[in-house]
Formats: sequence, C-alpha cells, structure tokens
Amino acid sequence: MLSLLAILFANLGMWQSKRASEKDLTQLQHKMAEDVSFETALAGEQRFARIDVGGHYDPVRHILLDNQIWNGRAGVHVFTPFKTLSGRLILVNRGWLPLAADRQSMPGIPTPQHETVVRGMLNTIPVPGRMLGAADEIQDDKWPQLVTYLNTKNIGLSLDAPLENWVIQLDDSEQAGFEDRDWKPVFLTPRKHRGYAFQWYALTTASIVLWIFSSFRRPKENHR
Repeated sequence: MLSLLAILFANLGMWQSKRASEKDLTQLQHKMAEDVSFETALAGEQRFARIDVGGHYDPVRHILLDNQIWNGRAGVHVFTPFKTLSGRLILVNRGWLPLAADRQSMPGIPTPQHETVVRGMLNTIPVPGRMLGAADEIQDDKWPQLVTYLNTKNIGLSLDAPLENWVIQLDDSEQAGFEDRDWKPVFLTPRKHRGYAFQWYALTTASIVLWIFSSFRRPKENHR
C-alpha cells in the first residue's frame, strides 16, 4: 500500500513540476509580446500581443461571465461584442462589475455608441478548470446575458455573425472599462506549482521511508 502511495505522490509531484514549466513559458511569452496590428496578431495567433483596432461596440448585447471574485466580492466580467472596421467580430473583456445578491438585477453597462479605438491585449477564451454541465443557452431577447462559460459558437449564433475565438482584454488606461483590469498571464504562478510539487515529493519520501521501515519490522515480528 505504501509503495502505491509513493508512486501516486511522485506522479503528482512530476505533474506539478510540469505545470510549473508550462507556466514559466506562458509568463515568458507574455513578457516578450510585442505591439502588432490586430490582423497580424490574429493571423499569427499571437497570444498576449498588444493591439489597437478601430470599430464599434455593441451597446446592448453584453455577455456577463459569472463567478468572478474581486477584492472578496462576487461579480461578473463584462464581455462586449466589438465589430472592427474590417468586419471582424470579437469579444472585449472590459473588466469586473458587481452582481446583485438576487442575481436577477443586471448591472448597468455604459458603452460608447460611436466609432472608437480599442486598445488591449489579445488572449485566448477563458476556460474554467472544470466544467460542470453544458454551456448556457443564449436567449436572443434577454440582454445582458449571464453565463457560466464562454462558448463562442453559441454566442456567435445569437449575434448572427461568426465570432473570433479570441478576446481582447481592455487596457487599464481605457475609459470604456471597469474594475479588475490588471491582467495576469496565469492564475497560479510557477512558484505555487513548485511549492505543491515539493509537498508531493516530501510525501513520496515519507512513504518510501515508512515502507522500508515496515519491511524491516515484518521479518522480526514473524520470527517472534
């Protein structure tokens, strides 16, 4: 039993070490990202690219991503469709707003209705660590729309236009945004993962020591 636990703990430690290495690469990619045109960033799938693009916000059909905690308060991240001058449609994460306790009253979302330039960072669609249940069905006559997960296909169908499988995280200097726009490249840092890996390796060592100790004791007990 102890030998099986040692193998399990060692595998978990290696998994956390691997995750730490992956996060190192992600942070490096974020640090090295450059300012490029929106079209170039999309064509090259350049995650974290700093871009600016002209177009129009949709002033009504906002997507509110639920279960976003900021400063200990529950709220949503506001994703507003943005149609570029070249005709592309992409979601812009404009930041955090509080959600009423009854979860029925949606927050007011002031939105520019004139042509504007969005400045921000291109990023992948946020995906939860574990999805419980299917993606929400978008109701075409109910806006803003509160959702648990972002499903670009479903949202695109409700908007009657194909939606880019990327988001723009609005720059903190932009006036059209809300709170919590200090965008981080990763949720758990490499240091956290290495800390978890150390704990698993420590449990591996302890299991091996106990296994060896019990192996030495067993023959003596049998001899008696």
